[in-house]
Amino acid sequence: MDLALVGVGGVFGGICRFQLGKVLSQKSNTLFPIGTFLINISGALLLGILTGVDMGNSGYLLFGDGFCGAFTTFSTFMYEGFHLFQERDKLNAFIYILSTLLLGIIGYVCGYAIGRTIARL
Repeated sequence: MDLALVGVGGVFGGICRFQLGKVLSQKSNTLFPIGTFLINISGALLLGILTGVDMGNSGYLLFGDGFCGAFTTFSTFMYEGFHLFQERDKLNAFIYILSTLLLGIIGYVCGYAIGRTIARL
């Protein structure tokens, strides 16, 4: 059952990431990988909320490990950051990598606080 929950969540998370990333990339006219950036930050925020709410093991497997795990993407983040370095766009690479890490942590912490507040209601 655990594998099914992670799998179902992963399918929906992957589809959402693909579609949202495509839309964001088409709307932006920059080398900065804004799609992956926004997806990873929003995924960290969402994971923080889910953790703060404490929806139980099954809920976490479906939404945390499954959906958020497939929605966010570390491998694409690394690929795009490295690609910026290869293109000799070092400033954007540093901004992208450092801001993703910093804002991801801040997003998770804020999401966790929001989730704890929701759980107390």
